[in-house]
Amino acid sequence: MNPIIDSLEAEMTKKELPELNPGDTVKVFVRIKEGNKERTQAFEGVIIKKRGSGINKTITVRRVFQGVGVERVFPVFSPRIENIKVLRQGSVRRSKLYYLRELTGKATRIKEKTRR
Repeated sequence: MNPIIDSLEAEMTKKELPELNPGDTVKVFVRIKEGNKERTQAFEGVIIKKRGSGINKTITVRRVFQGVGVERVFPVFSPRIENIKVLRQGSVRRSKLYYLRELTGKATRIKEKTRR
C-alpha cells in the first residue's frame, strides 16, 4: 500500500502487549487528563469482544459496577493506554461474549484456562 502509512503504523504498533483473548480478565491503565493534571485510572473487567487488525485493533471490556453493567471500548494501540495487564485467562468457546450482558451474579463467571 502506501509506504508512509505503513511506516506510521509500524511505529505505533511497537508497544509490547500481552496476548488478549475474549474471556480474559484484564486491567487496562488509561491516562486521564483533568484540567492541567494527568493521572492514570485502572479499568478492570472481562474482554467480551476483539475487533480490527493492526493499528485499528480494539477490545471491549465489560464490568459490573454498583449493579450496572459498564462496557468500554479501548483502542489497543492508543497513546492514552499506558499498559494492559492480563489477570486471568478465561476458557471460552466463542469469540463474542455478548451473552454475558443478560447474565447476572454468579452466572457471569468464566472458567479459568488451565495451563499445561
